[in-house]
Amino acid sequence: MSATNGVTRRSNEVVECDEGPKPAPLSHTKSIGGMTISPELFEKLYLTPKTSAPVGDFRKRFANPTPLGMMGFVISALTFAAILMGWGGATTLVGVAGIFYFTGPVLLLLACIFEWIMGNFFSMMAMGMFAVFWLSFGVLQTPSWGIAASYSTTGSAAEGAASVGYNAAVALYLMVWGFWLFTVFCFALKTNTVFALIFMFAFMSSFIIGGAYWKVSTGDYDMALKLQKAGAAIFFIVALLGYYITVVMMAAELRITLKLPVGDLSHFWPKSDIEMAEMEKTD
Repeated sequence: MSATNGVTRRSNEVVECDEGPKPAPLSHTKSIGGMTISPELFEKLYLTPKTSAPVGDFRKRFANPTPLGMMGFVISALTFAAILMGWGGATTLVGVAGIFYFTGPVLLLLACIFEWIMGNFFSMMAMGMFAVFWLSFGVLQTPSWGIAASYSTTGSAAEGAASVGYNAAVALYLMVWGFWLFTVFCFALKTNTVFALIFMFAFMSSFIIGGAYWKVSTGDYDMALKLQKAGAAIFFIVALLGYYITVVMMAAELRITLKLPVGDLSHFWPKSDIEMAEMEKTD
């Protein structure tokens, strides 16, 4: 068995017995071109710990959906953060409402469905989570929904968007997201450093942007603007990390010999490619 560019190559072993051929153990997973990949590379490609759950030949028949979802997230996140920071004089997200309904959610939901089919639990959770975040935030940025206007006695969207009730509600919503993103960050520590940092900075950004809405509700607009730009800057880092790990996955899938580190963290944890029954026996 020899290793090249982080990919372990091994012949597809088949054991003959009375019941017919049986595949080799799942210490490696067969990928494109008859190659087998180690648990470390598996986590780099699919952003989820490798397990021995039966997935048939899905990983041979279907392309890796993880970069597709990450691409949608990165494009949406970069645009979102840049506008919140006011780059180029940008003042509102209404003009780019498509990132909340199409660019982000469509690609993320497609990736989520295929991650589910292929049995990639953690990346499925991540894709689905960010898809609904973009959709829910898009509703707030679309005037035709009339959400901000409903907080105004005169039906004015501008007046409603500056109201205490509206901003306090959005602030609480973003803080709930912050707590959940922190939870996911804890679990992401089982994958790799880059993916974990994405969730770490995401939960920080969620709390800070939530604080900006809270300051608007109290009338402290100067501090609100500072918090908005600070939260957006941190979210921009999230987007850059997402861009980096997407490039790493695409290079690995296309067999491009780029040695881009992601900081594998799986070796700090017990092996995950064992059956649930074996886990129960050890308890």
